Amino acid sequence: MNFTKKTFLIVLAFFAIYVIWGSTYLLNKIAVSQIAPFYLASIRFIIAGALLLIISSFLGYTKGIRKKEILNSIIAGFLFITYGNGVFVWALKYVDSGFASLLVAIQPLVILLLMNVMYQQKIQLKSIIGISLGIVGVTILVTEQGVSYTSGSLIGILMIFTCILSWSFASIFVSKRSFPKKSLLDTGIQMLTGGLFLLLASFLFGETHLSFSQWTPQVKFSMYLLTFFGSIVAFTAFNYLLRSVSPEKVATSGYVNPVIALVLGWYILNEAISYQLLLAAFILLLGVYFINSNKSRA
Repeated sequence: MNFTKKTFLIVLAFFAIYVIWGSTYLLNKIAVSQIAPFYLASIRFIIAGALLLIISSFLGYTKGIRKKEILNSIIAGFLFITYGNGVFVWALKYVDSGFASLLVAIQPLVILLLMNVMYQQKIQLKSIIGISLGIVGVTILVTEQGVSYTSGSLIGILMIFTCILSWSFASIFVSKRSFPKKSLLDTGIQMLTGGLFLLLASFLFGETHLSFSQWTPQVKFSMYLLTFFGSIVAFTAFNYLLRSVSPEKVATSGYVNPVIALVLGWYILNEAISYQLLLAAFILLLGVYFINSNKSRA
């Protein structure tokens, strides 16, 4: 693959994790009105994973795959989807969503610290500046509406921290270990196995499952978009980026996603945008610039 084509694919992949994942805030808000969190996530990931595995098999991507590669994909699927995504959604019962987004903003820093401890990778100045700007931007974004606490806030915060560690470690794990060469196959295994674990969690937590016929048209449409774009397209792009650029650059999606969600909320739901929110968005995007302008590769 020549440099120009690879650069183009990287740009498209960043667009997917920035814009598509940013839109999932709105889509999940609609879908979760009728579908329990674990069950919602399990459905979209199981369907998406199964479709990718069928396509991969049809294209011959499954030939020559090694057991070690499959095992690594299963581990990554559990860390990313089952724990990193599923437990995070569960923790939102106890923590304000705005405060949760502030906690997620430290993920690039966690990745850099883990890389420093595990592989002695030097933390560069541009990355430090970018991460600092990101945390400041998310802080401004959150404090615009304030943060509310409940009696279970402490356990919620602790669980979110473990989710950040899980997602950060998995990002490094994917960038360092052997996985199926085709991103479609790798992503399919991760989503299918991660989704099955989520389905098990849904039954263990006793979630109520409404039948498909009981869903409203808006919920059904949101699930279609979450499954195809949020899962298949964006997660495949995410796995591709982890093999192409450094993990802390991929983690900048945590800065851009709230900005995209903010714009969509204003455009679709007529939510107000204040000058403070615009300032936060500018600082967040400036932080992304500093991190992505760092030319080092993990």
